Amino acid sequence: MGLIVQKYGGSSVADAEGLKRVANRIVATKKAGHQVVVVVSAMGDTTDELIDLANQVSPMPHGRELDMLLTAGERISMALLAMAIGNLGHEAQSFTGSQAGVITDSSHGAARIIDVTPGRIQHALADGAIAIVAGFQGISQDTKDITTLGRGGSDTTAVALAAALEADVCEIYTDVDGVFTADPRVVPSARKLKTVTYEEMLELAASGAKVLHLRCVEYARRFDLPIHVRSSFSNNEGTWVVKDHPEGDTMEQAIIAGIAHDKSEAKITIVGVPDRTGTAARIFQAIADAQINIDMIVQNVSAAATGLTDISFTLPKAEGSKATEILTKIQGEVGFASLQYDDQIGKLSLVGAGMRSHPGITAQFFACLSEAGVNIEMISTSEIRISIVCRATDLEKGVRAAHTAFDLDSDQVEAVVYGGTGR
Repeated sequence: MGLIVQKYGGSSVADAEGLKRVANRIVATKKAGHQVVVVVSAMGDTTDELIDLANQVSPMPHGRELDMLLTAGERISMALLAMAIGNLGHEAQSFTGSQAGVITDSSHGAARIIDVTPGRIQHALADGAIAIVAGFQGISQDTKDITTLGRGGSDTTAVALAAALEADVCEIYTDVDGVFTADPRVVPSARKLKTVTYEEMLELAASGAKVLHLRCVEYARRFDLPIHVRSSFSNNEGTWVVKDHPEGDTMEQAIIAGIAHDKSEAKITIVGVPDRTGTAARIFQAIADAQINIDMIVQNVSAAATGLTDISFTLPKAEGSKATEILTKIQGEVGFASLQYDDQIGKLSLVGAGMRSHPGITAQFFACLSEAGVNIEMISTSEIRISIVCRATDLEKGVRAAHTAFDLDSDQVEAVVYGGTGR
């Protein structure tokens, strides 16, 4: 008898039929002799609809009240799911994030989990019940206010609970059969990975792969907790996210684990920056003070005649206007000539632990992009990742070209998108 934590995304519980199907799967796990804790997202697009509603009422809703509103979505789905399980003759108890002991900092809309004290969950399991927990939410340690964890927060809730309960596995149920070598919507011939390492999954998630959230993978790696990504619409074996590829796994020999792409970033170029000590530090400190995350940075060699250089960096599109406003304010102090803002870019990333021991990957990557007519604007690398920035219109063409160039195409269609948005 093991303890299994299961997380179901919004597309899996989008309607009454979906809730009943999920309830049947949970009960089947319980009947197999396991203790079951379930973390559930809001139904379908409920969260987005609540955000739209808030924006109609107020152009700038207060963070505390917005969190109070958004957590209602998960409370609806957890209660309905508990009812559906009860209808199948099994006891289920539903808990909000605060009742489940998810303790966070006080940052509304993007809170981080500080601790998990799952006493009530353990009591429910001891009584033989199935525990249903609302994902994406917790309670602030300082203010005792309700908080939300930001996008992908239900994934993080599930892994944090699984770690606190010392579960055997955390199963993340979505609307695709696992982690694929590329987004199945862009590359229909994408191949499902049997295993992927925490290290590779972190790079894929950070590079735009939507199937698992970055913070949830970080949490799993910290506690060495296996994650099983699978579909709630089929009984197929999914993808295991683990510390190392198992002995004899054919993916161990694969150079590239997958290709990720991202259209959610923009590029800012600061033109004519004086090339003197401390200038870049002043620019990026101003951006950091505004809590804006920066991804890729490129600084040109300064022109000998002028002593001026250009600095380009990428950041989330949603933060673009704030960043340009901040930089404009310090223009006189820093002394740069002008700003350029470009939100029609795409990021394409090649990820694989095999890169460490295989020379020539970069040359092969750039050659295939060149043949596909994709112009590279920026380049960034880590030990197991190469990322480039190109025109947004060329991004999907580049993904398909790289996928074929590195022999990742499957002979048959393995990737079935059962519904929803892939979360």
